[in-house]
Amino acid sequence: MTDENLTDEGFGRGRGPVRERDHELVPAPVTVLGPAGAGAGAGSGDGADGGFVLGPATVVDAGPGTEGAARWLRATVGAATGLDLAPGAPTAPPAPGAPTVPPAPTAPGDGGTVRLRIDPDAVGDLGPEGYRLSVDAAGVVVRGGSAAGVFWGLQTLRQLLGPDAHRRAPLDRTRRWTVPGTDIADGPRFSWRGLMLDVARHFMPKDDVLRQLDLMAAHKLNVLHLHLTDDQGWRIEIKRHPRLTGTGSWRARSKWGHRASPLWNETPHGGFYTQDDIREIVAYAAARHISVVPEIDVPGHSQAAIAAYPELGNTDVIDTTALSVWDTWGVSPNVLAPTDNVLRFYEGVFEELLDLFPADVSPFVHIGGDECPKDQWKASATAQARIKELGVGDEDGLQSWFVRHFDRWLAERGRRLIGWDEILEGGLAPGAAVSSWRGYAGGITAAEAGHDVVMCPEQQVYLDHRQASGEDEPMPIGYVRTLADVYRFEPVPPGLAPEAAAHILGTQANVWTEVMENRARVDYQTYPRLAAFAEVAWSRLPAPDARDHADFERRMSAHYRRLDALGVDYRPPAGPHPWQRRPGVQGRPIEGAPPNV
Repeated sequence: MTDENLTDEGFGRGRGPVRERDHELVPAPVTVLGPAGAGAGAGSGDGADGGFVLGPATVVDAGPGTEGAARWLRATVGAATGLDLAPGAPTAPPAPGAPTVPPAPTAPGDGGTVRLRIDPDAVGDLGPEGYRLSVDAAGVVVRGGSAAGVFWGLQTLRQLLGPDAHRRAPLDRTRRWTVPGTDIADGPRFSWRGLMLDVARHFMPKDDVLRQLDLMAAHKLNVLHLHLTDDQGWRIEIKRHPRLTGTGSWRARSKWGHRASPLWNETPHGGFYTQDDIREIVAYAAARHISVVPEIDVPGHSQAAIAAYPELGNTDVIDTTALSVWDTWGVSPNVLAPTDNVLRFYEGVFEELLDLFPADVSPFVHIGGDECPKDQWKASATAQARIKELGVGDEDGLQSWFVRHFDRWLAERGRRLIGWDEILEGGLAPGAAVSSWRGYAGGITAAEAGHDVVMCPEQQVYLDHRQASGEDEPMPIGYVRTLADVYRFEPVPPGLAPEAAAHILGTQANVWTEVMENRARVDYQTYPRLAAFAEVAWSRLPAPDARDHADFERRMSAHYRRLDALGVDYRPPAGPHPWQRRPGVQGRPIEGAPPNV
């Protein structure tokens, strides 16, 4: 390779031949034996370095349970390379005593096998999502602790082929696709490696959600938390309550920028997913070994539902018939009334929800439970009478009653409730899990009480927070959280006893969309930081201060080219492009380092 074959135009500028750095892996695997983890390139192109050349005759030998992974490989890597990767098996050895027939000469890359197997013994203690990826001149073998492990192994294989393997069609049909010889043993640190996508504040069309699932799979993330309802919109069809989408999915206008901004976008905003859309999203996710956790907010963050069905609100305090879907950001004071009729209404919502999110792929249901102002309950004779009737003491007890009711209701149907850490207020339902968002404290309290926890502290992994302190950052919100900051995030607080730490299911990055009005804005805020988060969630990293961020940045130089190939509008390392800026739009920057709470 000569210098003139290379391009120095920066990340994502020009294509050129595959460079050595293009084979650097993100997230980092547990163990690599061979050149793939040491910066090896594509080799000589003929497999002479112990690598394997995919060619027109390469077949995919999919063992029982790996057929879905093989279909994914053909649909993605096959499309990018222009190779059929047809189903097949290696040639059987001759029967004993049969005459030996020498094989016909073949050109390198004209055959070989990609072999997929579920083999828990091969991955040892790496768990069901672990895999072993072995590459030599004869082919590729991926052995997983489960079908998911095989699938994650194929994600690594795709990265080893170089950035152009992430495109949708081949750039050059004469190109030889070489996988460097290697032996990788890998598996995740956490079982919950999540992304929360808020589609309530700004609706994201179905195809954009499917695209996010593909990007999650490329980063070995396995939980999509879909925030479907809020004050600003209801995004899922409920057939027995059609006004939830007929009225609740549209708002007349939207605040432009932070809620203190004087600017408005006067274009009506809305949209929702039909039940068939949801079934498609869930099935698409399941094929990529991603669970989808639906969130339906109760008892706060419910103004869109109350606007559609005014009887759900505190009608003895305000005229709920005058409410519309909220057009600004923040926390609405309009919350659900604590009545049996409201419980029955939401039981009907959850009945339809459970049919759309089967238990085998969506065991958890998120009920929100956060930021529920109590002022209307304090002023409501109905609510005060309910507090006395139930003997729950006060308004916090009333919120706990809401949560406990749906915890029991879901448990009777084989599901687990999860909610934001406010569900700790007034006492936590015995089987409930907690999304710890206000910091670590709620998660620590929950874990020490024996409850499972997903760590997603706002100060660390809220990706709506700004990425730099410069004035060019679009609609700057919150603390500065750089790529390095996210890379040094640690989901398990130091000092947590081992028995409590065992309740940390994993971690999740949250993407709230008040200031993300479309896919490009979501991309900008999410990437490249989600790549750093994915490594935190997957890889066995040392303590934050000992993490090698320079090595991560070196590997990111290849990963930016993958993101380019995938069409991701990420924030460039040098700062936003001119078209990514939002001059004059007010944000809410917070100065200084975030507190460790």
